[in-house]
Amino acid sequence: MSDLRQPAVAGTFYSDDPIELRAQVETMLAEAGGEPAPALGGIVPHAGLVYSGACAAHVFSRISMPQLVVIIAPNHHGLGVNRGGAGAWDTGSWQTPLGVFEVAQDLLSRLESECGLVAHDPEAHRYEHAVEVELPFLSVLAPEVRIAPIVLDWVDWHRCKELADALAKVVRDAPEPVLLLASSDMTHYESAEVAADRDRKALAAVEQLDGQRLLATCQREQVSMCGRAPAATVIEATRQLGATRAEVVDYRNSGWVRPGKEVVAYAGVVIRL
Repeated sequence: MSDLRQPAVAGTFYSDDPIELRAQVETMLAEAGGEPAPALGGIVPHAGLVYSGACAAHVFSRISMPQLVVIIAPNHHGLGVNRGGAGAWDTGSWQTPLGVFEVAQDLLSRLESECGLVAHDPEAHRYEHAVEVELPFLSVLAPEVRIAPIVLDWVDWHRCKELADALAKVVRDAPEPVLLLASSDMTHYESAEVAADRDRKALAAVEQLDGQRLLATCQREQVSMCGRAPAATVIEATRQLGATRAEVVDYRNSGWVRPGKEVVAYAGVVIRL
């Protein structure tokens, strides 16, 4: 495969027309109305922009973007050779309708040295949307940012903790500020009422910066949060880096856009010192 990763979901999850896409993202950010401030991390949804973009905008509008962003997402398709591990795209760049992002090869190289779970695995990213849909926001807010895309093929705490330990060390030693983002939607295909009840319990663990409790809650309460492992990893890494608060800045569901008996829910979280 080429070192240039081509968009997989442009034209489906979001517009492939640069003018239309930029206008949509700028409008969402303006309507979110946040005041940018430094942050250690966050949780952002990754559905089609029309459904979850407004929620994501509430997170992105509240963060002063550094020049290096790690985006950790679930491996929805189960592709890749690094099964049970963390599939990174650790070289080259990512093409988007709004420009090209350079991959943070130096940071990913250090992370791979610190954590045996992480390996270069471009096949894991071939069709995956959960990193890609965050990039239009970065294109508008920080077009020169470098990205570290990683997808996880597990849901257990042991591996989340192992990766979080390595991330915290690499970020602590980095010569520049680093933002850690977890890409995740919340409850899938339940009524809005059931989704809100289950997600409330999961988000309580997030607000307490307790990644292990988050995973246990999702299992116990049947919370179909697809990025619970990325979220638990980011929560633990930022906690080790000194985070003291995680704020839920937005919560909504797909029924706000397309009413129905079943919805997919989305939450936006900002993690700060």
